Amino acid sequence: MKLHLALLTLLGVSLFFAQNPPEKNPGLTLRRDGHWLVIEGKYLPDGELRINYLEAYCRANSTNADWVKHTVINHKCKLISLSDDRKTMKLRDTLTDGVIVDHTITAGTDEVTFQLTAHNPTSKRSDAHWAQPCVRLGGFTGSEHGTDLSKGDLEDYIPKCFIFVEDKLTRMPTPQWATEARYIPGQVWCPKDVPRTDVNPRPLSELVPSNGLIGCVSGDKKLLFATAWEPYQELFQGVARCLHSDFRLGGLKPNETKKIRGKIYLMQNDTAVLQKRYAQDFPEH
Repeated sequence: MKLHLALLTLLGVSLFFAQNPPEKNPGLTLRRDGHWLVIEGKYLPDGELRINYLEAYCRANSTNADWVKHTVINHKCKLISLSDDRKTMKLRDTLTDGVIVDHTITAGTDEVTFQLTAHNPTSKRSDAHWAQPCVRLGGFTGSEHGTDLSKGDLEDYIPKCFIFVEDKLTRMPTPQWATEARYIPGQVWCPKDVPRTDVNPRPLSELVPSNGLIGCVSGDKKLLFATAWEPYQELFQGVARCLHSDFRLGGLKPNETKKIRGKIYLMQNDTAVLQKRYAQDFPEH
């Protein structure tokens, strides 16, 4: 009897690891490297994904404005804590106008969750209207020069990227690809509830995205990267082999507090599963 139970137990353990081999997806962890948020995972193409987090906090009326003189609100970021298992990171951004944004970032098996609290403790309204997490994807998409922005065609990754238009996955370059703006190249997609005067000063597409999801496939086509935020300001294909779903603040009144949340998905290449998970995480969209 004891031998029979032992064999059954061994069979069960073997079956579990056959179905869930740890080398396939041992999960994600987090690291801070200067201004970079680094997501690490053994199953990722380069073993990591880097995000300029956050690249900038921005004012409204930005579409046709000077990026440095008008749009950017400077800030400083402080690492508050990182859990021993490197699964939970807390950051605090302090903007020059006094606004404080606290970030709780949690790494899961194949996704990273962002929970933000923005608070204006001052007696003056803040102009902080939106902000930019800049996700670098050269290595993930299999670009020949990876994250080296000094070499190669910086648009070589674009055919691997997508948004959703009329509820259909649409590869880039999307139809009606815009080419004129204050700064070029790049591409911006503005949702219907955001003024088109308040987005990145890069070429602005006439297309309106169906939702707030933007992503790409890996170089070997086995994985998907995608990201979304609520509320979101714009979707953006940038000039550093990057993609953005930039989140919205909308300004903060004196003593006002706002909540923002976001996701990064780093999962198997299955867009149907991606859309289902996205719909569960962001029912507002």
